[in-house]
Amino acid sequence: MQNMNLSGTITKATKIRLDKALIFPIFFYASETWTLRETEKKRIDALEMWCWRRMLGVNWNMFRTNKSILYELSIKQRLSSAVQARILSFFGHVFRRYDVPIERLVVQGKVEGARPSAGRSRGSST
Repeated sequence: MQNMNLSGTITKATKIRLDKALIFPIFFYASETWTLRETEKKRIDALEMWCWRRMLGVNWNMFRTNKSILYELSIKQRLSSAVQARILSFFGHVFRRYDVPIERLVVQGKVEGARPSAGRSRGSST
């Protein structure tokens, strides 16, 4: 992939399609089950920008903004928002299932049974 990124014979559109076909599916594997916090979103965006900068051959000292790179490549959806969309679609899939209601009960918080007592359990003196 590194030689392909530095090659001038392959167009930007082809490089974008190769990245989306070869690299991003590996990243998306099981992303539906992730819990996304703000730090994870920033790391995902950093990975995406690292891929695009490597593809264009932009160094860190060239002082190019992320917006300019995304505009140049005409990227419409960020990787972190795609992960969020996958999480929401998976949630909808789980919530609509009626044949196996265990996932639905867990999501709704209707798990039966007593909660464990708070604090450290007392040991028996022997």
